[in-house]
Amino acid sequence: MGFYDNKILPIIIDKACSMTSIMGLREKIVPLAKGKVLEVGMGSGINLALYNPDNIDFVWGLEPSLGMRKKAQRNLDKSPVEVKWLDLPGEQIPLDDNSVDTVLLTYTLCTIPDWQRALEQMRRVLKPDGKLLFCEHGLAEEITVQNWQNRITPAWKKIAGGCHLNRPIAESIASCGFTINTLETCYAPGVPKIAGYMYYGEAVIS
Repeated sequence: MGFYDNKILPIIIDKACSMTSIMGLREKIVPLAKGKVLEVGMGSGINLALYNPDNIDFVWGLEPSLGMRKKAQRNLDKSPVEVKWLDLPGEQIPLDDNSVDTVLLTYTLCTIPDWQRALEQMRRVLKPDGKLLFCEHGLAEEITVQNWQNRITPAWKKIAGGCHLNRPIAESIASCGFTINTLETCYAPGVPKIAGYMYYGEAVIS
């Protein structure tokens, strides 16, 4: 990774992913995490302040970007929960089968190149009674917005760390052995519609 990926992109992503409306959605999901947590795509550690420490044993933070891990240090220093870094991509989760109580996905699934393999890995490490919590942006319901998402994504992903605007989040999760128990969708206020259609909820192993 070059200068842009390690120095510039982490700042851009951190600002975009900590907008007021985005934080409001994170606050609906992150506090639901319990036990041994795997946060896939921890990024700069934006979620750390939102965990309920009384319910958390520790958090495995999966984040392949060195720039993002460095950016996270300030949040790590004041984190209410213990964090154990895993510096591999989402497709390569170095944990045992059935070892995680909660998998947390926030604004990550859009960027993982092989999202199907990554979700299969999440399913593998999740305990049978565990939960997948997600808060993601993706393919909108409106055809006009979808058309713009499809047009812009090829160029967008080159400058936005691989981010796809048009991934069908709920459909993707359900296709990889999960049953979605709760699902809410909305446009995040203050975010352009092409990037602001949000999916958030909870899934379990089918």
